[in-house]
Amino acid sequence: MTTDTVDDEGPVTPRGHRTHDVTNQPPERVDVNEYLDFPVLRDAVHAFGGAWGEERLVETGAHVGSAAFQRASELANTHEPELRTHDRRGRRVDEVEYHPAYHEVIAAAVARGAHTSAWADPRPGANVVRGAVFSLFGQVEPGHGCPVSMTHAAVPSLRHAPRLAALWEPRLLSTGYDGALAAPGSKPGALVGMAMTEKQGGSDVRANTTRAVPAGAGDDGTYLLTGHKWFCSAPMSDAFLVLAHAEPGAPDGAARTPSCFLVPRVLEDGTRNTFRIQRLKDKLGNRSNASGEIELDGTVGHLVGEPGRGVRTIIEMVQRTRLDCVHGSAAGMRQGVAEALWHARHRSAFGARLVDQPAMTAVLADLALESEAATLTSMRLAAAHDSGAEPERAFRRLATAAAKYWVCKRGPQHAYEAMECLGGNGYTEAFPLARRYREQPVMAIWEGSGNVIALDVLRAMTREPDSWAALDAELATTAGAHPVLDAHVAATRGLLASVAAADDAERQASARRVVESLAVGLQASLMVRHAPSASADAFVAARLGVGRGHGYGVLPRGTDAAAILARHAA
Repeated sequence: MTTDTVDDEGPVTPRGHRTHDVTNQPPERVDVNEYLDFPVLRDAVHAFGGAWGEERLVETGAHVGSAAFQRASELANTHEPELRTHDRRGRRVDEVEYHPAYHEVIAAAVARGAHTSAWADPRPGANVVRGAVFSLFGQVEPGHGCPVSMTHAAVPSLRHAPRLAALWEPRLLSTGYDGALAAPGSKPGALVGMAMTEKQGGSDVRANTTRAVPAGAGDDGTYLLTGHKWFCSAPMSDAFLVLAHAEPGAPDGAARTPSCFLVPRVLEDGTRNTFRIQRLKDKLGNRSNASGEIELDGTVGHLVGEPGRGVRTIIEMVQRTRLDCVHGSAAGMRQGVAEALWHARHRSAFGARLVDQPAMTAVLADLALESEAATLTSMRLAAAHDSGAEPERAFRRLATAAAKYWVCKRGPQHAYEAMECLGGNGYTEAFPLARRYREQPVMAIWEGSGNVIALDVLRAMTREPDSWAALDAELATTAGAHPVLDAHVAATRGLLASVAAADDAERQASARRVVESLAVGLQASLMVRHAPSASADAFVAARLGVGRGHGYGVLPRGTDAAAILARHAA
């Protein structure tokens, strides 16, 4: 009912009204410690040799959980990078301009060693600590992780060229960051991107048409590259690893298979290399990070590794970026659980908190189980990269690919279910889970989409039988601990035997089933070894048991959801 006042000397004046108070809305989830509030990650770091990094991880957890870092992450995504091809006088500049918040985010990650700390300080557990730092940053702002990951992964490839490694590795290991383009040695630090795929070949890099001819009569490994690249990740990086076919002057046969080259944006004399950015990709997610199409036209590149052995030169780089896809997907799952659980603990409906209502509790617990298994898997793989022992090298060859396939494929559905827990709020861009939902698919697509990874797993098992022996030995560590897991492992061995005896067409058709069976078995084994019994038993029953459901929230009777959620503080 409207109540008006009448002024004796004037017209009626409406009285202001309060229409509502804001109640039953959660407080902002800011100024938290993302490391200390996630015991699953902390326990995994300690279990796999990274306890010595505790101080750095606690500080990183506080930094990425701060309101200021969350705000910078939001700005980096709402003010997207823009391509500037020419200056106002018509000179070609090919620059990508980022919001200052993006530089703030990436500088913070580099300062804490999210890129190359495992190379700079290669003590036992270095990849575990570095992976945890990378994950903490990726939990809040994932886009910047692309150049950070590629820089980390480029180091072993560059070591195939000692002269280049001597020039570039000190810059890559630096914790300084400056987003401007500059000649080698004239600014702190450097980031490395990749430009491998072309529009006619995609994952089939042997179909590339980019050509490289020796530059002059010298034999210093300098070539001139001409061609196009359909996806160039982080085009404002300081240098790029590029695949191209070496032309005359290369050993016999080298021109038929690609070679690897390092292409700097700025040459040693300070002049800019020819590096034309044709356009930026309008991507579903990963919006804070630019990806572009580029043209090379007489572009200076330095040979890395042997001519014609480009794929072999980058193979370890591929392994490490695949691992970072697992780290990134697991980080996204953690963000989903944290945001959903925070909402459910502070929101009431139908007379009770959401978290206390059994249907919601089951969904949250199931999401938490997925997050826990993904986190354990990512840290176990990081530990395998810390070891030079042959069994661990063989294990990571197969397990990294299988985990990359499965964990990354689970990411989008997990993000959707977490977003649904927030209802309408989750579907808006004002909350971070809509962005996360758009972000998660890139982890499954980048560095080999599903079929590429699945076939790579079969190839590894055939050509490197030690890799399956190592993974099988890992699964055997929990033999007898859980009958459902034992049955799954036995079935997996039988599946592999039948696939090995099949023809090529049937093997390919069975590839995804093989990889899924391996990956879920590995996750279940890790849960049995490292998670509390309530979590381990629920995961094994929900993922491997008879009558298991297909969606989240379908948990076996008797699941102790409260115990599961206790390890996932909001």
